[in-house]
Parts: sequence; structure tokens; C-alpha cells
Amino acid sequence: MSRQAALVAATALASLLLLAPELGLAATTPTAAPAAPGVGQTATGAGATAKATPPAAPRKATPQERADAERLPPLAQAAFWGREAQIDPSDAEAGVKLAAALRALGQYDAAVQSAGKVLVLYPNNLEALMESARAYVAAGQGFYAIDPLQRAQALAPKDWRPLSLLGVAYAEVKRTDDAQAAWKSALSLSPDNPSVLSNMAMELAAAGDAAGAEALLQRAVAQPGASLTTRQDLTLVLGLEGKFAEAETWLRRDLPPDQADADLAYLRAAYAPRTAAAQTGASPRTWESIKSGG
Repeated sequence: MSRQAALVAATALASLLLLAPELGLAATTPTAAPAAPGVGQTATGAGATAKATPPAAPRKATPQERADAERLPPLAQAAFWGREAQIDPSDAEAGVKLAAALRALGQYDAAVQSAGKVLVLYPNNLEALMESARAYVAAGQGFYAIDPLQRAQALAPKDWRPLSLLGVAYAEVKRTDDAQAAWKSALSLSPDNPSVLSNMAMELAAAGDAAGAEALLQRAVAQPGASLTTRQDLTLVLGLEGKFAEAETWLRRDLPPDQADADLAYLRAAYAPRTAAAQTGASPRTWESIKSGG
């Protein structure tokens, strides 16, 4: 870690105690240091009165410090951006980045609130609308994500991201046709986009169409911008189909041996009830049942 990045990390972590109540984090009280001589007090052995120095006004982080903060873990990011938002409540970037960090920590209500504060001042801030919607979707409250996403799509009609996430929100409220239409529109703006293809695939997997999901995910992972999450989705869908050799190939590409072994064992264990269900004529195993451990 560079000296600059280390300084940013130290500053962010030092802010945790001050911001813990706002972020919903537990805080400990540090041991108080002995008080320095103040106004009207005589310094020991000095025989003179020392005047208290007023604390310096907090300063906002520099652009380089903000860039370095992007490499911090979510907890440190939440502290860093929370401090920035406290210094300047009108700082839209700080509010949006704080919302993203809180979402990564699973604090969805706080994330919505942070994005909402930005939207009060800047109702047409695209990134705040997107982050508010992401928090709702992550919390399983896709219905409340639809309005901000529709507003975001109207503000940026050539941006595929609002449409892709809108499809997920529609899928959460079982508006399947609307979800497919949103994803198709997103693909018309960004053909073969791996994120859009992954979203479409997960909806098919949730409906029990593992083969259809695999076809889309194979297209997705073939794209240069495919993420680790997309490849992990593919391994899970391959596990739904019992294609463990293919799943193992992907797992060992991205994970250390011990974690790949553990994930492969998990896939085999998750697939076993599906085999039993097929023998008894029960419903096929779905992506949702694997995610919930059912």
C-alpha cells in the first residue's frame, strides 16, 4: 500500500468512532488522554498560562485521497465517505459513495437514506437514483426501485444500466414480461453485455430453466468484461444441471484450491436432493431453492 493510500485508510478508520451511530456500527469509547493545560491553567513547572489552540476546521479529502479510498474495504469506505458527507452535506459524490459502501455492508435502509439525502438537493442526480434503486433491489424490495429507475432511464435514455436493473426490479415483483422487455432494450444499447445477460439468466434459473440460463451465461462469460460474479453464476447453474466437471474447471480458474474444493462439495450436496426429487416426480430444483438452502 502506498504512503498516500495508507494515510487515507488511517483517516477513514479513525472516523469510524465518530460516525458509528450514523452508520449503525458498534463503537467503543477510547481511553481519555490527560487533559492539556487550558485557558487559565498553569503548565506544570512553567509558571505561565497556556492558551488553548482552537481545533482546525476539518478539510475535505483531495481528489487523490478520494481515488485511493476506492481501494479500501467497505467498512473503511463507509467511514471515509461518511466523514466527507459530514463535512459537506451538499457533496453529491460523498453521499452516493457512502450509500454504495453501506449497501455493500448490508445496511440497505441506511444506503437508501444516504442516496435520498442527495436526491433532496439534486433530484436528477443519475448516480443517486441508481444507488437508491440498487439498495432497494438488494433488500428484495424491487417495487420501490422501479420509480427511481424509470426516472434514471428517462434522464439517460442511452445508458443500459437503468434498464438492466429495472429488469431485476420487475422480476422481483413478478412482472416477467416487463423484465424481459427491459433487458432486451438494455441489450439493444449494449449488445452481449455480460451483466444484462447474467440478469436474464438468473431469472430463467429462478424459473427452473437451467439449460436456458446456462446458454445465456456461456455468452456472458465469453465477453471481455465478464466479472467473477458472472463466472460464479455459471458454475452454480452448471451445478443445477449436474455438470460438475465443467463447474470444477471454472472454479479452479478463479479460486484457490481449498475454496474450489469447498464450493464443488457444496454444488454436489445441493444437487443431491434434485436427483431424489426427479426419482419421486417432485418439482425440479431451482436457483432460488439452492440460494435459500432448500
